[in-house]
Amino acid sequence: MLPIDPMAPLAGMRVLDASRILAGPFCAQTLGDLGAEVIKLERPQVGDDTRTWGPPFVGEWSAYFLSCNRNKKSVTLDLTTPEGAEVLHRLLIHCDVLIENFRAASTEKLGLNPEKLLATNPKLIVCSISGYGRTGPMRDVAGYDFAIQAQSGLMHITGPIDGPPTKVGVALTDVLTGLYAATAILACLRARNNTGHGYAIDLSLFDCALAAQVNMAQAYLSSGVPAGRQGNAHLQIVPYQLFATADGWLVLNVGNDSQWQHFCEAAEVPHLARDERFRTNPDRVRHRHELIPQLEALMRSRTTADWKARLDVVIVPCSEVQNHEQAFRMPQAQHRGMRMTVRDPQGKPVDLVGSPFHITGVPEVAYRHPPRLGEHTAAILADFAGLDGKRIQELRQKGVI
Repeated sequence: MLPIDPMAPLAGMRVLDASRILAGPFCAQTLGDLGAEVIKLERPQVGDDTRTWGPPFVGEWSAYFLSCNRNKKSVTLDLTTPEGAEVLHRLLIHCDVLIENFRAASTEKLGLNPEKLLATNPKLIVCSISGYGRTGPMRDVAGYDFAIQAQSGLMHITGPIDGPPTKVGVALTDVLTGLYAATAILACLRARNNTGHGYAIDLSLFDCALAAQVNMAQAYLSSGVPAGRQGNAHLQIVPYQLFATADGWLVLNVGNDSQWQHFCEAAEVPHLARDERFRTNPDRVRHRHELIPQLEALMRSRTTADWKARLDVVIVPCSEVQNHEQAFRMPQAQHRGMRMTVRDPQGKPVDLVGSPFHITGVPEVAYRHPPRLGEHTAAILADFAGLDGKRIQELRQKGVI
């Protein structure tokens, strides 16, 4: 058994989350799930746009806001005012990380470019997230997930073979960029231990969307031929796709030649196992148009449950298609805590999507409800900005906080 460390992995690290919508907040939440103290900076009276992105709502919170803002404290601050900018720099002196997703022009206007921020706190890790990056001809263009999915080639490879390009069902480029951002921040924190100085990270949704297409993007670079839409099939593995059964749908994942032989055994089609056209995966890919119609007819001959039982016995990966209700009801999802319950400030239960982190040797993070707008403003400004009650009241009356 590993010894238990009473501290969470990122305990003692303070993050100022000056981002909004999804990519930055998701990154900050990820760091908070690992034990960092996260202070969410929001506009007075308005807050993060996603607070109003609904229905559905749970009390005052939209489901969208709930999804990426747990384990945070909320401070309201108008950065466009001289007083707000001064308070920000006071806060940054006490922070390890700043996450922001302002437009390039706005960072210059507000004095939030990396050079000025690192002058304020030379050990700060500044993570800037934007649509297209802080350099290049599109540096000032606003980036939105839907547009990035379209421009990056992701939509071109998603959807029915003969149908229109289709976006992924969640804002995937935002989520991926948030994960890339968390990775980069942790790497820079590790480097700071050796160098003693801070770093500026420049991440774009467009770059991350291209990088995350891994084998599909590499297939183009290797062949010079853009991949087309495969529907629910795989470009480089056969059979690895969705099939209609007698009563529903089944995803079949035959990932190697051994699994192909086992599939043929369970499906009682030994002639397909012996067919030279289908013996290896490259053979099956080359002859997919001959094989797939036979498999489509075969899969329709039995129910989803029948296929699942047969294929599980011979350990051929497959799965029925589930909705979210079915997914959260799975004993595995329940065992892994993928549906968690926190309490709002009035003590009412609020269900949230659980964290995927399970780390041996450290305690589970005590999850806190997403903050009410400005819930922690007075306490944070007193503790870290050194403002007394009178000054805080003055700023509140001016609308700065």
